Amino acid sequence: MDPRIVEVARAVAAAGGRALLVGGYVRDRVRGIESGEVDMEIYGLELGPLERLLARFGEVIAIGRAFGVLQVKGLGVDFALPRLDSKTGAGHKGFEVRCDPGLDFATAARRRDLTINSMGLDPLTGELLDPHGGVRDLELGVLRATDPAHFPDDPLRGLRVAQFAARFEMRADPDLLRLCASLDLAELSGERVLGEWRKLLLKGVRPSLGTEILRTTGLLRFFPELAALAGVPQDPDWHPEGDCWVHNQLVLDEAARLCDGGADDEALMFGALLHDVGKPVTTATTDGRVRSPGHDVRGVAIAAAFLERMRAPGDLVLRVGGLVEHHLAPALFAKNAASAKGYRRLARKLAAAKLTAELLERAARADHFGRTTEDALLREFPAGDEFLARMRELSIDRSPPRDAVLGRHLIARGMRPGREFGEILERCRELQDETGWTDPEQILAQVLGAKPG
Repeated sequence: MDPRIVEVARAVAAAGGRALLVGGYVRDRVRGIESGEVDMEIYGLELGPLERLLARFGEVIAIGRAFGVLQVKGLGVDFALPRLDSKTGAGHKGFEVRCDPGLDFATAARRRDLTINSMGLDPLTGELLDPHGGVRDLELGVLRATDPAHFPDDPLRGLRVAQFAARFEMRADPDLLRLCASLDLAELSGERVLGEWRKLLLKGVRPSLGTEILRTTGLLRFFPELAALAGVPQDPDWHPEGDCWVHNQLVLDEAARLCDGGADDEALMFGALLHDVGKPVTTATTDGRVRSPGHDVRGVAIAAAFLERMRAPGDLVLRVGGLVEHHLAPALFAKNAASAKGYRRLARKLAAAKLTAELLERAARADHFGRTTEDALLREFPAGDEFLARMRELSIDRSPPRDAVLGRHLIARGMRPGREFGEILERCRELQDETGWTDPEQILAQVLGAKPG
């Protein structure tokens, strides 16, 4: 704990108040892990005196004056007065917020979503305040609403329950599931929804626990692209594990195991979540066999719709679309002994989607391991190993081939930019991908039917 936090708590006590650490910081301390979020509630002081007190420690920033939330620049702590929230209308903005420094902790903690987030810790004495049984619920691995009457105030809590289940491998109690089922996620902004999905996918140890809660409570109806996966059959030879939903659940958890904490994890996890969303519209049974031709290509627009509704960044939409479209490539390229030209062309497509061969292979590996075939259970994916080895052999595992013939080469031959100009460059690129040649004169000689000058 930053020593300055203790200094603030001492100053609050000297002024006649009490500072308590609350929320996720306390929950994580009880779980024995580090926490990056620090929130303090200040009891016994009005907002004005608190602001003047905090000014002794640095520049005070009011990030939510109406909510009684202050920060000290460089300290990374939210200081807030205890408050009571009451819903006054539709949407998260329809709240009446009443700050009351005279509240007792047990009453103030009732507005929090879950018992595991409703504990307090006195940084001066080390006393743990747990009026709603958060420690017990952590020990039991149970998610429980702090106050059923207040839980529905913010519909986002349905998604929070899902992401906490995924992160902490906890189960929601039946009463909490019923509360979640009553929520209307349509009230929420896309940005808030995306934030919870990110936590579920990027912090989840077993993301499938969270998505299963969404299915069980009916909240999956707000994500129709995913809801459509349930009940869609798959070829039992390739997918003995069950339908598309079952497979998707397994793939999510496999992808989580392949995350390395890097910048690619977000695309990998959303790619795993959405990789088969094209199957519901392409799956058919022909001659007794279940097939989903073109589901990879069809899935691109469906995945984009899911992400764009949440106002996801354009780069994420682009990258996830690339993973959805090409997630079958590593297995198919190895199976069909794809040519060097095929690998080079794929490398160009991956680069256009801001992807690498390594990230695509991770997505394909999660897809492969997310089934119950013999090789998947043995944790074997030789096709992925072969795919990456071939990409490295061709030196295109991280970037596509650089065009050998550029516009300046054509201009040097007396050509002027125009339609034919672009067509010639495209033919040069195709020849380069087919042959591996890098000499522009050699390529142009072949394309233009003339000897090198």
